[in-house]
Formats: sequence, structure tokens, C-alpha cells
Amino acid sequence: MTASTANEDSVDLDDLPGHHIRRLHQIAVAIFLQETEPLGLTPVQYAALQGVANAPGVDQRTLARTIGLDTSTTGGVVDRLEARGLLQRNAHPDDRRVRRLTLTGAGQALLREALPAMLRAQRRILEPLPAAERDEFMRMLRTVVVANNALSRAPSET
Repeated sequence: MTASTANEDSVDLDDLPGHHIRRLHQIAVAIFLQETEPLGLTPVQYAALQGVANAPGVDQRTLARTIGLDTSTTGGVVDRLEARGLLQRNAHPDDRRVRRLTLTGAGQALLREALPAMLRAQRRILEPLPAAERDEFMRMLRTVVVANNALSRAPSET
């Protein structure tokens, strides 16, 4: 490879939105984990608990679509949350194969306890932006996600 070929093939990662989105995801997870460390809660576990709290009795497949995860990942998350006594699976009255998810008292308490830490994490993620630009950033972020939702390996219902 000659020097001229190397230059023609070089790509500045700093110009790639996907690179920055991946980095922002890493940063967002790190901030969330810092804020929720005493609770032992991951962002995905929080999303699952909040999804169940928002729709008590939701089935696992619908929860997966709601939070944008594939069903096998959601199954593992639900298994871990159930093992911690934070949610429970109940048989659906019309279809014994379907399990409806509900938070336990401990799950409700953890979600309430996690709320301030989760909100702090969200503020920290956006903190580098001027306050006047935060709503616009969120609007643009939602636009990109919604427009590309069908391309996801686990499209969300939202």
C-alpha cells in the first residue's frame, strides 16, 4: 500500500455519526451505572422495570418491543429481575403459554429509589449542551431513532 492509497482509504472517525453514537452510548451507560451503583441496576434492567410499571400485566414479547430489545435478551433480563424478587411472571388467564409481568413490592420500591439517580444520569448526559439546545438535541435524536426504527434488530413499538 502506497502513501497515496492510504490517504485515499483513510476515514476520519470524528466525521462519522455512528462512531459518536456508539461513544455516546458508552458514556450514557457509564454515567447511569455511576449514579445507580448502590442499587445494582443496569440501564436495560431499569427500562424493563419501568416498562412493566407503565403497563402492569404486560407480556414479555410486548415488553421487548416496547423497550426495543430482542425477545431472548428480554427473557434474560426478566429472569434476573425475577431472581432478585423485583418482578414476577403470572399465567395469562386466556393463554397459559403467555406470562404476564408485574412488579413486586420490592420492584416498585427499587424503581422509586432509582428515579432520582436515573434523572441525575439523564441530566449529566445532556449537561455539556447549553440548556437552550437540550430540547432540540432530544427532538433530533428522536427523529433519527424513529426514522430508522425498522432497521433495528429489535424495533421498538414507539
